[in-house]
Amino acid sequence: MQNPPKMKDVAKAAGVSPMTVSRAFKKHASVSQETRSRILAKARELGYVFDSTASNLRSKRTGFIAVTIPSLNNANFADTVTALTAELAEDDLQVLLGYTNYNPDDEQRLVEQLLRRRPDAIVLTGGTHTAQTRMLLSQTNIPVIEIWDIPEDPIQHVVGFSNAKAMEGVVDHLVAQGHRAIGLIGGEGSTDTRGADRRAGFVAAMTRHGLSADALVAAGDAPVSMQPGADAMAQLLATKRSLDAVVGVSDLSAFGAMSECQRHGMKVPKDIAVAGFGNFEISSTCNPGLTTVDACSSEIGLKAGRLLRRLLLDSAETAPPQLIEVQPKLIVRPSTAGPL
Repeated sequence: MQNPPKMKDVAKAAGVSPMTVSRAFKKHASVSQETRSRILAKARELGYVFDSTASNLRSKRTGFIAVTIPSLNNANFADTVTALTAELAEDDLQVLLGYTNYNPDDEQRLVEQLLRRRPDAIVLTGGTHTAQTRMLLSQTNIPVIEIWDIPEDPIQHVVGFSNAKAMEGVVDHLVAQGHRAIGLIGGEGSTDTRGADRRAGFVAAMTRHGLSADALVAAGDAPVSMQPGADAMAQLLATKRSLDAVVGVSDLSAFGAMSECQRHGMKVPKDIAVAGFGNFEISSTCNPGLTTVDACSSEIGLKAGRLLRRLLLDSAETAPPQLIEVQPKLIVRPSTAGPL
């Protein structure tokens, strides 16, 4: 069996030193583009694979970023991770993904396991954690970024938005359209903190407008999907309460509610307006199109990735905590825009 090529073989073929070969495999090393291209071409010809292990040991870097998300089938979180992964790839950093299922205790166990693997940084979806998780992360000397929320007491860095304020914008829109009796589906669970924040924003906006905020219907544990939304809407309709609008804490729950209204012969938005949150694909393809909030999930991942690259390139231990606020966008569609 032929021995695999070594760095010195590539160096000889390219007419450079082994140190230059090593630098050529690092994007930010001081090697001209012409020299790097020649070295990489020779490496491909010889079948050489660069071993980053020794380099990582010297720099005390592992080359991966730990990321936790609450749901694997949520398109918003998928978009965030996709954008984050693409940005980190510019520095040859890889994402190690963990799944918390909206459970703070699961997040704690996951963080403990991830920290044992010495990630270069850790990104947490959400700003609510157990006391043990906060202690572990406050004692680590790596960058910690909380995304998707703006916590009152951040651990270190934050890239997110106020879910409460974003929901207030939905209520303001409905009130401007002339709606007064407005209900909310979801957001009651203790695990989905973003849903709870949206519920709080709904109550705050309704109160600010001098309207009753007591039409709050539970929709089960997070993530709230279509069937719980439909069930919650059926519960609302069974009370014979006169509502002229309803909001779901997610697009999926809102779509379920809208479908339930249509099953009862109610026309949307003529008989009742419906709005959601998240700008999922279904919100633009259903009929009528669903008014929603675009949380700018890809932008969150992009900005978190850029922040991480700066922190790791400079000095994470001396960088002051940073708050990068993303601005969600209200997308008005026919489900709240008056009679069709």
